[in-house]
Amino acid sequence: MNRYFRWPDLPADFSGFIHRKAEDLYDIPDAEQADDGLVHCSVLPLKDLVLFPNMVTPLFLESESSMQAVEQAITTGQTMIAVAQIDPEDPDPGPEDLFPVGTEIAVGRLMQIPDGTSSVLTQGRRRVQIVEFISDGPYLRALARPVEEIAQQDKETTALMRVVLTLFEKYVEMNRSLPDEAYIYALNIDNPAWLGDLIASTLSISSLEAQTILEVFDPVTRLQQISVLLGRELDVLELENEIHSKVQGEFDRSQREMYLREQMKTIQTELGEFDLLTQDVLELREKIEMLEAPEEVRSRAEKEVIRLSQMPSMSPEVGIIRTYLEWLLELPWTTYTSDNLDVTNAAGVLNRDHFGLKDPKERILEYIAVQHLAGEKQRQPILCFVGPPGTGKTSIGRSIAEALGRKFIRISLGGIRDEAEIRGHRRTYIGALPGRIIQAIRRAESANPLFMLDEIDKLGIDFRGDPASALLEVLDPEQNNSFSDHYLEVPFDLSRVLFITTANTLETIPSALLDRMEVIEFPGYIEEEKIKIARDFLIPRQLERNGFDPDALQFTTETLQRLIREYTWEAGVRNLEREISKICRKVARKKVEGKKILKRVQPERLEKLLGPSQMTPPQLEDNDMVGIAFGLAWTENGGEIIEIEVSFVEGKGNLQITGQVGDVMQESAQAALTYIKSRADVLDIDPELFEKCDIHIHIPETAIPKDGPSAGITMATALVSAATERPVRRDIAMTGEITLRGRVLPVGGIREKVMAGYRMKLKTVLIPAVNDRHLVDIPRIVRSSLEIKLVRHMDEVLEIALAEAD
Repeated sequence: MNRYFRWPDLPADFSGFIHRKAEDLYDIPDAEQADDGLVHCSVLPLKDLVLFPNMVTPLFLESESSMQAVEQAITTGQTMIAVAQIDPEDPDPGPEDLFPVGTEIAVGRLMQIPDGTSSVLTQGRRRVQIVEFISDGPYLRALARPVEEIAQQDKETTALMRVVLTLFEKYVEMNRSLPDEAYIYALNIDNPAWLGDLIASTLSISSLEAQTILEVFDPVTRLQQISVLLGRELDVLELENEIHSKVQGEFDRSQREMYLREQMKTIQTELGEFDLLTQDVLELREKIEMLEAPEEVRSRAEKEVIRLSQMPSMSPEVGIIRTYLEWLLELPWTTYTSDNLDVTNAAGVLNRDHFGLKDPKERILEYIAVQHLAGEKQRQPILCFVGPPGTGKTSIGRSIAEALGRKFIRISLGGIRDEAEIRGHRRTYIGALPGRIIQAIRRAESANPLFMLDEIDKLGIDFRGDPASALLEVLDPEQNNSFSDHYLEVPFDLSRVLFITTANTLETIPSALLDRMEVIEFPGYIEEEKIKIARDFLIPRQLERNGFDPDALQFTTETLQRLIREYTWEAGVRNLEREISKICRKVARKKVEGKKILKRVQPERLEKLLGPSQMTPPQLEDNDMVGIAFGLAWTENGGEIIEIEVSFVEGKGNLQITGQVGDVMQESAQAALTYIKSRADVLDIDPELFEKCDIHIHIPETAIPKDGPSAGITMATALVSAATERPVRRDIAMTGEITLRGRVLPVGGIREKVMAGYRMKLKTVLIPAVNDRHLVDIPRIVRSSLEIKLVRHMDEVLEIALAEAD
């Protein structure tokens, strides 16, 4: 048995049946007590239920043993003992699984329920304390001692009963599951034991708490415990009623608002007026009718408007759909600007704003010329400008947009790690928006702007996706005519967009992405070019920005040279412009303060205006040195001169390389040493020198990481110099990879490296003979000032670089 109905919850017809059948239960006598005061009855285990004396309760029977015990009791007209199980889930409880105190009950006729179970009506008679269980048959029997309950009717008991009745009255009033008659029944009971059992049977307490009440034999003590339980239940009911009142209040308010809105909507319809949502829907429908977009976009917008019109105005989906429709309606699906295809005008704009940059200018002019001839047949190029910072990669993008007459959009990709920044978020996310590509197209109000993706080499990757992979679709002419943004969920045509990307290096750009772009290199500027740029662009711009007339402040050539060499050692001109701006600001302050100002900036004034020199360029030795050679290196900031030192010390032939060099550079040192050992006889070097001495190769500026094979011939030259004590010429620098047989292999960055030698005022530069094709990229003034020698073998390098020993 694990189900029962309490009398207050029963339907009216079934309750009447119970009351009619309960009269038959009164005719069943209590079990007779033996001489020892014990009664012998069959046991009826109860699951999750405790029966109290004098209470009429229907029980539902499930187990076969319980059915047999009840049938036997009905047949013989005997009472039973109902005992609660300790574990309600136990299907076959034994004597040890039952509580020691139960209730003697009388049972009525069995009834079959339509769901297949059986029910029996019971009446509690008296408490019994079980002395012994007997399990010699199909069901349990027990010897039990009836409990006599005697309560003195004194003043304290009467007062306690009144307190309990007062609490019970409040409990009945607040408990919706109890009828009002329950309090009347309790009010007519003058026996404290009966009163306690009646109230305990109506409380919403656990079976364990009910069993505890059942096991209290003193009626007064029982009433005291029931009063505590009543107080607790009243607190819970008060909280429940409070919550119910709030919920009902909110529900009633919502119902009232909905009713009023429907009335307002009806009135507005009769008057020809509309609510805000209806007005928005009508406006959106008008915009969709006027929208010039592909049919797929129009169809999607119409479906969303239908959804919006069918939603309640207070639904959270309304704002989401409205925002989505605004994006669809405000994108320039078929709005294009007309390109200015005048090649002469474009060349003038590009030359007006930028000095040099021959390759990117020619590529743009070629694009304009082909566009003029081919029209829509030409695909938009995907250009990638690569070069050191400050060389004009981003600024020339603005000039190209002006020359073409297109809108200019710039997006910085540096540090982006989330793919959604490119493709957008799906609309299932709160606050979802399209990606940066679509957002920028909306701002441009044109479907064919010039799109500059800055710092593409600095894209990141993490658990949120790979933005570089998302850019594959954007920068692929075969795919970007139907670019899919996760937010829009309809394709957008990017094939008319002119994409230009910028980077400082190609090494960190994924190969698949690099393959889709046309790379144009931006080399660093030589000193003469920087002076020209400063005079024609930087100085006039800074004078204007700082409130000076064009001729108010002059910079001598010597001043600009010192600025370039001692304050802005860089490949570009960004820091140079910053220092010029700093000078202009200091002069502007003096002018405002009424002090005498400079008209001409001389080199000796720089230290007072800008402070001490900020750069310490590599210094050439005063004399040719043994074991010291100069190499040429490429960096993101342009070419640099590196000094390589070699020293032989007493030891066991170990090779040590310091200066934070990478694995490739260490392998180049090993290859150079092996070459020298193999040529020891030719080079007049004692072979035992390599066994008796340790060799230490050091590259200064140890805080800067260095790697690559191009220092191979430089390290070999320094090693031979240290081993033969022949000094290396101080006015010569070199670059090239060395093999074990002494061949000189080609390397990259020749233009930047040669220009670094030019800045250092070297006389001779050695480069691999295979790199002769790169000499065309070197300015003529550099080629005429430097002696550039092409070498194929290490023997040629040593012949040129080493001087005779003193």
